[in-house]
Amino acid sequence: AQTSFIPLLTLGIPPNAVMALMVGAMTIHNIQPGPQVMTSNPALFWGLIASMWLGNLILIVLNLPMIGIWVKLLKVPYRYLYPAILTFCCIGVYSVQNTTFDVFQTAAFGIIGYLFIKLRCEPAPLLLGFVLGPMMEENFRRSLLLSRGDFSVFVTRPLSLGLLIAAAVLVAIVAMPSIKAKREEAFQEE
Repeated sequence: AQTSFIPLLTLGIPPNAVMALMVGAMTIHNIQPGPQVMTSNPALFWGLIASMWLGNLILIVLNLPMIGIWVKLLKVPYRYLYPAILTFCCIGVYSVQNTTFDVFQTAAFGIIGYLFIKLRCEPAPLLLGFVLGPMMEENFRRSLLLSRGDFSVFVTRPLSLGLLIAAAVLVAIVAMPSIKAKREEAFQEE
């Protein structure tokens, strides 16, 4: 997880779903992830680095003597473990604002997530789209303002044209039946 912070803090791009949540949390607190984090919020950046070192140290101190407990926890049947996890999740959600609406909202999103899993929708691209969508819309709107509403700016500039062509080629390659079959075979769980 610590290496996932490298593209997030240097480029402002979340490499996975967990880092997309971090982008969302940073955006809520008016912190723009990217290279400016180191200069604009040095306390946050160095606090993050220190927390990684401290977290690893605490993990070593706690996990070495407790290996036996963690192994015994794996023997607990899911029919007992799952309700306990749900109970702790509900207690945690309720304790944030002390409203039952938050618990019902969490349950609704859990059901939606379960349906997405049953429909074989990947959660990571959905989460990345949810977090990166507003940023993309803002930059799209900014580019249209700079070009005075002219959409041809996306195909007349070499960089944007190259990126659009690369995206179209990648979508076409992934949509090809032979590539699609190989991807499904490679990502199939055993």
